[in-house]
Amino acid sequence: MAENIVLSNSEYKVVGTRPIRHDGTDKVTGRAKYGTDFQTAGMYYGKVLRSPHAHAIIKSIDASKALALPGVEAVITGKDMPGANNPDASRGTQMASDNLLARTKVLYKGHPVAAVAAANQHVAEAALDLIKVEYEVLPAVMTVQQAMAKDAPLLHENLTTTELGERTDKKSNVATHVQFTQGDIEKGFAAADVIVELEFGNETVHQGYIEPQTASAIWNENGEVTVWTSTQGAFTARDALAPLLDVPVSKIKVVPMEIGGGFGGKIPVYLEPLAALLSKKTGRTVKMTMTRAETFESTGPTSGTTMKVKMGATHAGKITAAQADLTFEAGGFPGSMVSAGAQCIFAPYDIENMQADGYDVLVNKPKVAPYRAPAAPNVAFAGEQVVDALALKLNIDPIEFRLMNAAKEGTRRVDGPIFPVIGHVECLEAAKDSAQYKTELKGSYQGRGVASGFWFNIGFQSSCSIAVNADGTISLVEGSTDIGGTRASIAMQAAEVLGIAAEDVHPTVGDTDSVGYTAMTGGSRTTFATGWAAYETAQDIKKQMIERAASIWDVSADDVEMEDGVFKHKSDGDLKLTFKELAGQLGGSGGGISSQSTVDPKGAGGAFGTHVVDLEVDPETGKVTILDYTIVQDAGKAIHPSYVEGQMQGGVVQGIGWALNEEYFYDGEGRMENSSFLDYRMPTSLDTTMINTIIVEVANPGHPYGVRGVGEVPIVPPMAAIANAIARATGLRMGRLPMSPGAILEALWAKDGEPTGIQAAD
Repeated sequence: MAENIVLSNSEYKVVGTRPIRHDGTDKVTGRAKYGTDFQTAGMYYGKVLRSPHAHAIIKSIDASKALALPGVEAVITGKDMPGANNPDASRGTQMASDNLLARTKVLYKGHPVAAVAAANQHVAEAALDLIKVEYEVLPAVMTVQQAMAKDAPLLHENLTTTELGERTDKKSNVATHVQFTQGDIEKGFAAADVIVELEFGNETVHQGYIEPQTASAIWNENGEVTVWTSTQGAFTARDALAPLLDVPVSKIKVVPMEIGGGFGGKIPVYLEPLAALLSKKTGRTVKMTMTRAETFESTGPTSGTTMKVKMGATHAGKITAAQADLTFEAGGFPGSMVSAGAQCIFAPYDIENMQADGYDVLVNKPKVAPYRAPAAPNVAFAGEQVVDALALKLNIDPIEFRLMNAAKEGTRRVDGPIFPVIGHVECLEAAKDSAQYKTELKGSYQGRGVASGFWFNIGFQSSCSIAVNADGTISLVEGSTDIGGTRASIAMQAAEVLGIAAEDVHPTVGDTDSVGYTAMTGGSRTTFATGWAAYETAQDIKKQMIERAASIWDVSADDVEMEDGVFKHKSDGDLKLTFKELAGQLGGSGGGISSQSTVDPKGAGGAFGTHVVDLEVDPETGKVTILDYTIVQDAGKAIHPSYVEGQMQGGVVQGIGWALNEEYFYDGEGRMENSSFLDYRMPTSLDTTMINTIIVEVANPGHPYGVRGVGEVPIVPPMAAIANAIARATGLRMGRLPMSPGAILEALWAKDGEPTGIQAAD
């Protein structure tokens, strides 16, 4: 059994308990409605024709034979995209539209070029074969090195580089160069007694959600568009659709279905605009669902990278300088998360002199999308290995070395912000005190790795409405897609305010016409921000209930208080009503009580985690076996500890897959050759051990209950922790992900030669 520990900082009646999730029955009985469950009378089915080439000019598209096929109702191409063909549309809208349906050029294998609506899926698929597209194939650039070469083919002929915030006239595949600095980097390295400089990189990987993208849409004759979709944010999808369709947001309604995983990959829209435009042409609802291969080849994975990190420290163990050059693949369109990576790479440490440069580079791969703490896992793989190498050179325990340099309240990040109260030191101390860290390893090819990680939390707008029911329960409507149990965590915060049981809250995720504006479920914001909206709404409900009790008793509201769900007069002990009793009297004492709140909280606090992994490397096969794993994380306050533990363990498992197996494998012409779960190797229960969790609670002063987001930090340290363990087990420092059996075996064979990307561990 895993060791699950909560190092608690306070006690509440509901917050911090473990009630059964409100949507659990529907989920386990199969009654929950996901995107592919949507059905309506007279519905058509849509399919997308995708480019077989990684880079090519579209010379012509002939859909006449497809349109002549019985059962085919409509075909659309890039010329039918309203946003791209609007002369007043922004460059961002035009690029987003071109990613959904290419007009003049395809930029990756799988790039959509046309879409069909037909009476059924089989006819739609047959119609795709009848659409004739003439291409002029161009050379593909598949790596950042190829893309940044002086003679590299340009993906966008009119794109110029934005250099340190300024648009230049330089045409290249480098979309953006960002830089963050602090102190004097040369002075810092001059003060170092020991310097480590290493190069790292990773291949493209996918979020790996189980449910592929799916969307249905109806474009009514009155110009109103309704979309049913698997999305991480109904309002985010609505805001994306409006410019793409050239329709005001007031004319678009997005209904979020249950979601079968997202991890950031279901924030962008892919099928929704196409389904809407096909509906406009046919007058019917159109439903579209991707295959698994389409999901891999045509939605946003995370960036492949090339990174160089240099750090220096004194003999006493103080890090004096840190420098990083981070080059991230953007895919066919600008927009990698390299800036976030540059902000995060040195965040766990208090370093006086730092510099981080980031380059967003176009390559002939799908446009990248967020993946759970986007860019932070990539850069932690590099930065945390250099920290570990320094600790080895200085012969200092890896946790002690991190404690000596740990970021704390008052530490300034490389990009400028100063940390408020954070729990990084507490995480390191808990890891050091863990049962695993106190246990000695005995095998000759066994190693223990340590790594820390940081991720921002964001606020943004969130809304919630609550109505009191006559039976003493409340109905709660919120706008955040529930991916990891957030119905429960949001309901629990309302229940805590009102002194009722979590089970007495009936939470619902509303559509864009049923609740106030709410940002996407992402950025570790949902329990923090939407929970705050629920807290504020419940406070107003409490105030109204106190006023109603005072009215019933004919006393001043100032003389009434609520404690543990009981309303009572401060001095007259006979005047007392439970929440349920008072709720039952609302109808006859002035009517029902309800409230709605929208918040935009600014107190989001960053979060840290420290991971410890023990593993064994088989020198005959290169296979890595995870022996034990402990994850320590500061949750601020664990609203529902079971869900926090689940987020922690889930992030670790994804990290294990990313570390050891997962990668996009391309042939020489830019075609992905492993676009199925059969060949894209994700971990199962057989690939992991039980994962120990230690929840640290250092309250975030920017939230009523001290909440910090927990969903993204868990995936940041695993790859680095595993790499550090491999280094200590084998004497080899692996420089590139994945650290597959083949890669490790080749490194072991070539240990004396130290091939590119692999360095001997110090």
